[in-house]
Amino acid sequence: MAAPNWQNRTLFHGDNLPFLRAMNSNSVHLIATDPPFNKGKDFHATPDSLAAGASFQDRWSWEKDVHEEWVDKITDDYPRLMEAIESARYAHSDGMGAFMCFMAVRLLEMRRVLKTMGSLYMHCDPTASHYLKAVMDAIFGWKNFRNEIIWKRSANPKGSQHEMARFSPFTDTILYYARSHESKINVDTIRIPLTLEELAKKYPYKDEHGRYADGPILRSESMGLRPNLVYSYKGFTPGPAGWRVNQETLEEIDKKGNLAWTKTGGVRRKLRPSDIEKGKPIGSLWDDIAPINSQAKERIGYPTQKPLALYERIIKASSNEGETVCDPFAGCATTLVAAEKLGRQWVGIDIWNKAHDAVIERLKREDLLAPDGKPDGKLFHVGQIYYETTPPQRTDDGLDAVPFLRTKLKVHEPKDRKMSRAEMVQFLLEQHGSRCQGCNRMFDDARYLELDHNAPRSDGGINHISNRVLLCGPCNKLKSNRFTLGGLRKENKKLGYLKEA
Repeated sequence: MAAPNWQNRTLFHGDNLPFLRAMNSNSVHLIATDPPFNKGKDFHATPDSLAAGASFQDRWSWEKDVHEEWVDKITDDYPRLMEAIESARYAHSDGMGAFMCFMAVRLLEMRRVLKTMGSLYMHCDPTASHYLKAVMDAIFGWKNFRNEIIWKRSANPKGSQHEMARFSPFTDTILYYARSHESKINVDTIRIPLTLEELAKKYPYKDEHGRYADGPILRSESMGLRPNLVYSYKGFTPGPAGWRVNQETLEEIDKKGNLAWTKTGGVRRKLRPSDIEKGKPIGSLWDDIAPINSQAKERIGYPTQKPLALYERIIKASSNEGETVCDPFAGCATTLVAAEKLGRQWVGIDIWNKAHDAVIERLKREDLLAPDGKPDGKLFHVGQIYYETTPPQRTDDGLDAVPFLRTKLKVHEPKDRKMSRAEMVQFLLEQHGSRCQGCNRMFDDARYLELDHNAPRSDGGINHISNRVLLCGPCNKLKSNRFTLGGLRKENKKLGYLKEA
């Protein structure tokens, strides 16, 4: 696996796509990010706050925001992904399709930079979550979908909204995907502590030292006689039903001080020390983390700011100390600060001009950064936060993120032969007519033909017109990047499909 080609505590400033493409493959353990939601509106920071002046437009247009390079890449290399994007475009709007295309090219890179055991948590809401899930299924594989986590982001829902005939939305969605079957969750680090009321209900008996009774240590007569468990311990002998454990186990329990002895020397219960209660395991509904209130220490006025506790839970669940956490939409640095608090390495990317100031100020507020750039006994100082405006140089094998969950060599087209997909199709039709280059069949309508590569780029095939062919649907599926054009023709001839004109 490639090592990161950036320093720990690096913040890249700019559009995240060039930076993601420049990051080494298999170099990140966890991606936890909060991108735009396609809400169709503008967001502005609170005036006179640390984030004053921060704003972004969460509106998308196929004509303005989608690059032809993205469409060509996805159409050629990831047809299933393009189907997911087109379904969002047709079922919802061009704007939703544009947002999906914007996210898709970035998610392809996010998957590439994740380690095999890595995980990705994508924050969104019902505006686009279902379309985004289809896109992520196409990229990560639906079997690597782990959870749709629902976070209750408002403590005061407004009730039903009569003008729109709907219930007030007050939850966000976090889509959790594993990079592979090797991804794990640290279950015991994400339990919810029991309240005093819950402890009292679960353990109704308590001794004078504040320890909770875990259950009886003696068997009842209704459980039957067990002569092998009838033995004397410290002068106390149970009835014919005996103890619930053998003598060796009983001695271990007693050594830990977890036996409740009566004043007369009897034994009544096994005790559970109150400090080892692990709490309740959490599920996919997270309603115990409150949103940021107006007086919260961590609040900086940034629009869409999320609570540290939310991202601390994600980081605890899917990474270990010393591992690398990445946030490609770093915003006001919530993920980065949470990672620092928990002893993880981190790298963030954001286009906001004050993102660097925000991460420094927030680290100071959490007592993680020395004031005025001096160590002063703190964890680290300002000089150890790296602010970069140019993408790093790849030091791995330089593989590009492409289709079918595989990687292929990236080869640029010659400057004098660069064509759009439409131009390539027209050029090939002029050369060969509406004829499939695989089975040699002539079609009445050129729309039956699909543009594909002659030799797969992973096999050294070049990515311009000399390596493009028009194939019918069956030939294109048969080829599926496993055959060269010559191999495809041999396969068709063997099957009896090839008829020479």
